[in-house]
Amino acid sequence: MKNFLIALLFLLSFYQGSAQKMTTLTYFQNDTLKLDLDLFLPAKTSGKKLPLLLYVHGGGFSGGERQSGHSLCNYMAQNGYASATITYTLYAKGKKFSCDGVLSEKIKAFQYAVNDLWLATSFFIKNSEKYGIDTSKIFIAGSSAGAETVLHAAFWDFKTMNLYDNSLPAGFKYAGLVSGAGAIMDLNLITKTNVIPMFFFHGNGDKTVPYGTAPHHYCKTDASGWLMLFGSYSIYNHIVNLNESGTLYTFCGGGHEYSGYLFEKEHHTILNFLNDVLAGKKFQKHEIVPTGKRNELSTAYKFCD
Repeated sequence: MKNFLIALLFLLSFYQGSAQKMTTLTYFQNDTLKLDLDLFLPAKTSGKKLPLLLYVHGGGFSGGERQSGHSLCNYMAQNGYASATITYTLYAKGKKFSCDGVLSEKIKAFQYAVNDLWLATSFFIKNSEKYGIDTSKIFIAGSSAGAETVLHAAFWDFKTMNLYDNSLPAGFKYAGLVSGAGAIMDLNLITKTNVIPMFFFHGNGDKTVPYGTAPHHYCKTDASGWLMLFGSYSIYNHIVNLNESGTLYTFCGGGHEYSGYLFEKEHHTILNFLNDVLAGKKFQKHEIVPTGKRNELSTAYKFCD
């Protein structure tokens, strides 16, 4: 019995020592809006400033919740990163966001989410000493709508698209990004000057967010909500042509259900990418992942045959 109690106390002390600290913080508030985030920090630190990962959940800019990023953020904290999952403005809630939507409203949904991510970024830059953040090592990651958010946050012109009395340091760049089934409105936004290391994963049978280049939801050209998007495959090839670092996981035949797959089930792939970036490694890798599903949209991707 005595040995059992000793063993139990040891396990409890080990768990408490390795448990990560989670704190809910308000990163922005005005008369009409209050935005929170959940920050996970390593239980033990070396005293050095920490790299930071900011996670943006999916949900079509109309749903979802920041708690969906808890398992990823906790894992990152266990491995020496500060990590936060954010609440953001769900501008499309109650609005049409598919082919029968209004194009300007769809773009506003992107813009509000991007601005909230910029606000969260500013919060940590301003409070970097308090939370021990290395502001040169801020990464962003997101799934679906969250992936579209991080892509536009990284490459939209801040002065043009900023909605709030907010600022980021001149010349600020994210250290890298992870996009799960995301896309960008204009491939030309990504240039040799502003490109950063990127990690994409996407099903090439995605009927919601195109894997290659196609309209959002594959809308017909006369649709009121028609919006051309450049998906993971198109962006990856673009950054390879720029001779910059990128990784793409293609889930052959997979649909939009794979938009959160690595965030939910293979956290180590995200960690490996971030560690490689911080180590200064150069990489261009396309990983083919069989799913047993048939791609109904296209046979153009011969690597999935």
